Amino acid sequence: MQPIDSLMLHTIKLRQGFTLIELLVVILLVSLIYFLGLSGVEKMAAKPDPLTPLTLKSTLLKSDAIEKHTVLMCINDCQTCYLKHAKDGSFKRYKNTIDLRGVEAYTLDSRNNPAAVEYGRYKDDKICLLMDFYPNGSSTQIILKQKDKAYFLPAFFGKPQEVKTIEEAKDLWLKNSTLLSDSGDFY
Repeated sequence: MQPIDSLMLHTIKLRQGFTLIELLVVILLVSLIYFLGLSGVEKMAAKPDPLTPLTLKSTLLKSDAIEKHTVLMCINDCQTCYLKHAKDGSFKRYKNTIDLRGVEAYTLDSRNNPAAVEYGRYKDDKICLLMDFYPNGSSTQIILKQKDKAYFLPAFFGKPQEVKTIEEAKDLWLKNSTLLSDSGDFY
């Protein structure tokens, strides 16, 4: 009976660890799960939102595209946009998704009436949008019209708002201007 017990003890001692092949298979499976599952999640999270009238300012500020004074210029019916940073002075193409097709820009004239903005041309293409952005979160105050909707983009505080008509956007502009001018009354 004693030889059987020593044989069992010898077998138990041999199976106390994993073989090299078993460890390699586990490492391979963990690596495969990571690369197939988690690497795609990281890439999707880093992709910025498309530029739309409602997300224009927030997307550019979140993407660190605004370092100092930065100018956004869109041409080709607002399908192609460029950014120019104050430090280098040249326009570089914005490579992420743009959903600004057909956008028309408006400002208020001296009588507080909406007036379409004519920006001129860039390399023989008509400029449809030109906005300044600053690191403190401020930007050009503007009204944008796209299809049957209008958008008011405030210069300082508040989020862009979607409305039905340019007249409603004008009212928001005037209200925002009144709020800003009244904010100094407390000093």
